[in-house]
Amino acid sequence: MDWNPFDAVLFDLDGVLTPTAEVHMRAWHQMFSTYFVDHDVAPAYSSADYFSYVDGRPRYDGVRTALASRGIELPEGDATDEPAAETVSGLGNAKNALFDRMLKRDGVVAFSGTLDLLDALVERGVAVAVVSSSRNARAVLLAANLADRFKVVVDGEVARLEGLQGKPSPETFEYAAAVLGVPAARAVVIEDAVTGVAAGRAGGFGLVIGVDRGAGAQTLREAGADVVVSDLAELMPA
Repeated sequence: MDWNPFDAVLFDLDGVLTPTAEVHMRAWHQMFSTYFVDHDVAPAYSSADYFSYVDGRPRYDGVRTALASRGIELPEGDATDEPAAETVSGLGNAKNALFDRMLKRDGVVAFSGTLDLLDALVERGVAVAVVSSSRNARAVLLAANLADRFKVVVDGEVARLEGLQGKPSPETFEYAAAVLGVPAARAVVIEDAVTGVAAGRAGGFGLVIGVDRGAGAQTLREAGADVVVSDLAELMPA
């Protein structure tokens, strides 16, 4: 990898820096499977639904999109809704409660290739940021001992406070690049989700790298990835 043309790297979190995409996937599966069974919704929720409707989207957008795929429309509710509430917010909060329990129970360890690449980028003076749709991003970074490596974290909470649209809109990536003081053409986006890759492409970033953790290399390329890898160790400086 030739890093000379770039001054910053904008990392997605779940599935790129840490294997927490798997935790999110399990939490979504448990929440939707329970809801679908209880309400006689067919077909049953599957991993294909995760990649098509949920992966990379802000939490409530994922709920809304997955439900729409089954012709279901629920009241939006409010972010303070209890997990038992039959609203978009309630189901999203139920998923988040499941994720929190799984994270506390199982912990999280960063991908080894991630740590190697971060060390190499710091040595080269390349700025880094985390851009995640999740409102759990800071908790995950702390759990993975990565919090001190990122001074700039643009997560779901920052997006809410700043009025930024979530992925596939490029706004959160654009915001992170602006905070770092790096133009989009000199910044790299690294994403494992189709929506995130599409956001990087829509923002006109200098390079969009897809990490194939299950979405499929060809699918990521079709969404706009310039390069697809299976491990961040493949991106070490030449």
